[in-house]
Amino acid sequence: MPGKREKIKQDLINQLEENGIEGEHWFDLVDDYMSLWDIKNKLIDDIMERGVNIRYQNGENQYGWKKNDSVGNLHKTNSQMIKLLNKLGIEASPQEETPDIPEL
Repeated sequence: MPGKREKIKQDLINQLEENGIEGEHWFDLVDDYMSLWDIKNKLIDDIMERGVNIRYQNGENQYGWKKNDSVGNLHKTNSQMIKLLNKLGIEASPQEETPDIPEL
C-alpha cells in the first residue's frame, strides 16, 4: 500500500494530467515539491523534538536560549511549496459531499 508521500505525488501528477499539462519539466517540479515536502517533515520533527527555543552553550559558564532555526526554515519551505503549487496551477481538490448523519 502506498504511503502518504506516494499518494501526494500521484495526486499532483493526476492533477497535472487532468489540467492537460504536459512536459517533463513540469513533472520535475513535482519532484522538487516532494523534496520540499521531505524537508518540511524533517523540520517539523526537529521542532517537535527540540522545541521552538533551544539551549546553547558557548563556554563553561556561557549559555542561554535561542530560537530554533527550524521554525523560520519551516515557514520559508512552506512558502516555496505554495509557490510551486501555484506555478503548476494546482489548487485544492474539492471534497466529496458527505451525507448528513441523523443525530441519535
